[in-house]
Amino acid sequence: MKMVIRGLIAGALAALLATTVAACAVEPAAAPGSEATASPAAGSPSASPSASPSATPTPSPSAKPKPEPKPSPTSGPRLFGKGDSGDNVRDLQARLKQIGWFNAGVTGFYGNVTTEAVSGFQAKRGIAVTGFVDQTTLDRLRAMTREPTAAELTNAPPPVPSGKLDPRCLTGRVMCIDKSTSVLRWVVGGTVQMSVEVRFGSQELPTREGQFSVFAKSRDHVSSIYKTPMPFAMFFSGGQAVHYSPDFAANGYNGASHGCVNVRDYGAITSLYDQVNIGDGVVIYWS
Repeated sequence: MKMVIRGLIAGALAALLATTVAACAVEPAAAPGSEATASPAAGSPSASPSASPSATPTPSPSAKPKPEPKPSPTSGPRLFGKGDSGDNVRDLQARLKQIGWFNAGVTGFYGNVTTEAVSGFQAKRGIAVTGFVDQTTLDRLRAMTREPTAAELTNAPPPVPSGKLDPRCLTGRVMCIDKSTSVLRWVVGGTVQMSVEVRFGSQELPTREGQFSVFAKSRDHVSSIYKTPMPFAMFFSGGQAVHYSPDFAANGYNGASHGCVNVRDYGAITSLYDQVNIGDGVVIYWS
C-alpha cells in the first residue's frame, strides 16, 4: 500500500515539473496599457516621414520692354545768333513778333531778348534749343509766318485808317471796330489812342454788328466749343470777343474767325487788354 502511494506521489511531482518547464518557455504577455515597440531590424531602412510636395513657384509676369527713348533733337550749323546784327536779324524779329514770340521793338540786333524768343520757339516746336538760328529753325519759322512788311521791319506805326468814326464812338471809352477798313480803334473821349488791324468771322459765322459793352475778360482763355486758344479775350456778345489770334498772325486774311474779332499784333492786344475795363463800349459798324 505504501508503495502505491509513493508511486502516485512521484507521478504527480513529475507532471507538475513538466508543466512548470513548459510555462517558462512562453514570453510573458505585455502588461495592460503598455505599448510594445518593435525595434527595426538591422540593415532595414529607417522609416522617415513622407516629404510634403514642394510648392510650385508662380511664374512672375515678364517685364514689358521699355520703349526706346526718343533721340534728342540735334541742331544744325549756326546761321546767326547772339551778338549778330543786320537785315537777317531784323527779318527774324519781325517774324517772331507776328506769332507772339517777340514783343520788343525790331532792332536788327541779336541780344538776350531775341535769344530767349528763339529758344522758346525752338522748345515749342521740338527743335534743339540752342538760342541761335539754324536751318531747321529758320525753315519752320518761315513756314509759319509771312514776309514782313516795311512797317513791321521799321516799327512804323500803322497808317491812320480813312474810315470815319461812328458817332457812337465819340463819347466814353469805346473799341470802335470798322468792318469797312478791318481796323479796331481804341477811342477815349473822342480821341483815338490806338489802331490795330482785325479780322472777322465768315459768312457762315459772322461777327455781330451793333453797340455792345465788354462784360468779361480772360487773359488765357481757351474756347470751350472749338478748343482753340483765345488769349486776351474781351467778350462783348455771347461767345464773341476781341482777342489775339496766332492764325491771323501767321496767315493774315487767308482765313476767318468763328465770329470773334481777331487781332494779330501781340504787343498791341497786350496793351489794349490792360487798358480796357469791364463795361467799356464796343461798336461794330460799316463806315
